[in-house]
Amino acid sequence: MAATGAGKTVIADNVVAKIVGIAAREVPGVFALGGGAVRALGAIRDAISGTDPSQGVSITVDETRVAVEITLVVEYPHELQKVADDVRAAITNAIHTIVGMQVTAVDVTVKDVHHATNTTDEPETPAVSE
Repeated sequence: MAATGAGKTVIADNVVAKIVGIAAREVPGVFALGGGAVRALGAIRDAISGTDPSQGVSITVDETRVAVEITLVVEYPHELQKVADDVRAAITNAIHTIVGMQVTAVDVTVKDVHHATNTTDEPETPAVSE
């Protein structure tokens, strides 16, 4: 919430979470946000109403400060730590620039790696010899 001479501005938490999700998805190497169950639920939601940019994002807002927890699936063979660092920087920049709030922490969890040859996100099963 920001006060001005003419009134105050309130930015809803879900708006901040969406900005976080959009910023994270724009980072090269990010395949998706959220873990397996969250992505499955998100796929159902996408089919009904469109993409939810805040999927896999949890935020805590305290007046002018934001703490973020985000879960990612990274594309293989991107460097996991570099993608996490780039996501952290993109989120911090977006919150500071777009929302005008200070970021206290961005905790990134890499939940999975997506390999382009996989047609699904399920683990590959070995072929059975007959």
